[in-house]
Amino acid sequence: MIYKQNILLGALFILLSEFMFASMGAVVKQLTQSLPSEMAVFMRNLFGVALLLPLVWGSGFVSLKTQVFHLHLLRSVAGVSAMYCFFYALANLPLADGMLLKMTSPLFMPLIAWYWLSEPMYRTVLLAIGIGFVGVILVLNPGGEFNQIALIGLLGGVFASLAKVSLRRLGKTEPSVRVVFYFALLSSLISAIPMGWNWQQPTVTEWWLFALLGVFGTLGQLLLTRGYAIATAARVSPFTYTSVLFGAAYGYLFWGETLSLQFIFGALLIGLAGIIALKGGREINERLANDAISN
Repeated sequence: MIYKQNILLGALFILLSEFMFASMGAVVKQLTQSLPSEMAVFMRNLFGVALLLPLVWGSGFVSLKTQVFHLHLLRSVAGVSAMYCFFYALANLPLADGMLLKMTSPLFMPLIAWYWLSEPMYRTVLLAIGIGFVGVILVLNPGGEFNQIALIGLLGGVFASLAKVSLRRLGKTEPSVRVVFYFALLSSLISAIPMGWNWQQPTVTEWWLFALLGVFGTLGQLLLTRGYAIATAARVSPFTYTSVLFGAAYGYLFWGETLSLQFIFGALLIGLAGIIALKGGREINERLANDAISN
């Protein structure tokens, strides 16, 4: 009974976290109607630094000492690149499309882990990759013409996969606070450069939206982490795909966006592939699912 309660509670936390991420996506889409996406990326990272500073201050800045700075840098470059691609896709595609392309990273993670970390490749994972890429083709070609903007969102999935696999390497020696802080700090420094080239003075409303961007992103991280902490990732990870449903609802309510049958079918294939990839291979996929909490 306790085990079932943990699964239900974990699933609830995952659902709430994905609602927060979809809400963050809606805020990004609204902000990028009038401001460049480079500003949204920078503000998202800056809020991360601000929220983490009290934790670092409490544990002492000596806790930031590391011998694998190059891995922190790799993870940050890959992560902020994924964020640029994701935010650009949100600005120029229907919200559900952008949220779906963000969820393609489980398709690439086994390939990168196999090449970089020499982790085994299971048949079920190969099947999932094949199914997933059929779904991706349907999403990239929703109207009969190749969608280049969607391809940028897909590239974000590749960068996100690289960031998550590098996170697994960092997790062998680095505590979570150090990993998250370095990511927020380095991503802020990296994203400050293009933000400086594209700076526009925000209105009062837009400053409030930037604040919401940080709040939704942070709450999403906390809820997702809590969900994976109280229930096995293989049990609750399929609920991460609900962000596509929440994104579709936001898109319909605020921008009048609708979904084609081809997109829906492609989304179902990608979701099925993600579930197969996360459940196949047991130990490796349990780690892959747990890595998703870094989002």
